[in-house]
Amino acid sequence: LHQDGTVREPSSLPVGGDGVAGRVDNMLGAWAVAGDADTDGRLGLHVVYAPGDAVTAYRKTGRFPDGTVLVKELFNGKTEDLTTGQATSAAGIAGYFVMVKDREGRFSGNPLWGDGWGWSFFAAGETEKTQTKDYVTDCLGCHEPARATDLVYDYAYPVLRK
Repeated sequence: LHQDGTVREPSSLPVGGDGVAGRVDNMLGAWAVAGDADTDGRLGLHVVYAPGDAVTAYRKTGRFPDGTVLVKELFNGKTEDLTTGQATSAAGIAGYFVMVKDREGRFSGNPLWGDGWGWSFFAAGETEKTQTKDYVTDCLGCHEPARATDLVYDYAYPVLRK
């Protein structure tokens, strides 16, 4: 993931020496589902993927290891009243949020990196270029309330609980 918002294939994941975070579509499905949150169709469904070793480390320390890549798939939701009750299902992909843990601050000066993470949003069908321009204005506002938990809302993902 580069300052200009382009994504190029790295020689190894999760982050290359030049700050490349990798293509979203090469990562999805490769890791265990960390959790999902149903928003009654108002905002959609969120499914977060995380490496198993990162989940184990977070449960022990309350912090994600350097290099951890979190991917959140955003689905549009369709909520219906069924004979079994109200249910929400995925009604098409809306996009992907990607966070890459950077404990060392390797990319200072890059507006997509800061506060210990690389930050990006990729719209559905556009996994080559992020829509994120500056993590402070585009991402941090939502994540700030979760600062005590490494800027991740861990309560939403039971697998992260100790």
